[in-house]
Amino acid sequence: MVEKPQTQPPEERPFVVPCAQLSLDAPWRWLRLGWQDFMRAPRLSLVFGIVIMLVSVAVSALAWSLGRFALLAALLSGFVFVAPLIAVGLYCVSRELGAGRTPSLRQSFVLARRVAGQAGIFALAQLVILLVWSRAGMMLSAFFPVDANDTAMLFEYLAYGSAMGTVFAALTFATAAVSLPMIADRDVDMITACISSINAVLRNKPAMLLWAVLIAVLTAVGFATAFVGLVVIMPWLAYATWHAYRETLQPGDWPMLD
Repeated sequence: MVEKPQTQPPEERPFVVPCAQLSLDAPWRWLRLGWQDFMRAPRLSLVFGIVIMLVSVAVSALAWSLGRFALLAALLSGFVFVAPLIAVGLYCVSRELGAGRTPSLRQSFVLARRVAGQAGIFALAQLVILLVWSRAGMMLSAFFPVDANDTAMLFEYLAYGSAMGTVFAALTFATAAVSLPMIADRDVDMITACISSINAVLRNKPAMLLWAVLIAVLTAVGFATAFVGLVVIMPWLAYATWHAYRETLQPGDWPMLD
């Protein structure tokens, strides 16, 4: 009989999950490991990828039909951060592969259902950030009206908008970077996971900045291919995010999910 590793009782655990110091080349390693997982479970990965593509097309088509181009832009820019919520089942694939087991769609659904409550908290937090982000953009347009003939005013507007967008994007990325994979692996609440993710990002700024850029570029490629590229790219990124979590956080004091 194999004994489970001992974990600390809740009252003795640290406030945040300890994190490792990452080298600058870590994101490239995560992508390589993620691609290996994709190739080890190609059919299951493509099933999830097709679902993600269809959801992306449906949401974008709805926004387009409503004529809300600002909403469409917000959805597209925020999709890369919301996508891990859809890909919770994919973390199970990497988790099973890492444990030497054969992943299955059923096991992914079981895991997704088990963490649905915590994932819902995450989704709500992301929704609030996106709504505040959208409202801030509207307020910027209201307080800084742009005269098309005034170049200086236009550049000032773009500078303020870019700075504001960067803050919201950084906050969204930091909370999502490695939080959901931990929820799929350990018995931990979403608040602790998000705070631990932010802490890990702040302590590894160069590597995490590169990781954010790689995510943005690959996701842009997926959208540029009329969403078809998302079928491969999103599962690949989900697997890579799992390996990012495994290498970044050290959650030994939190019990593993059965």
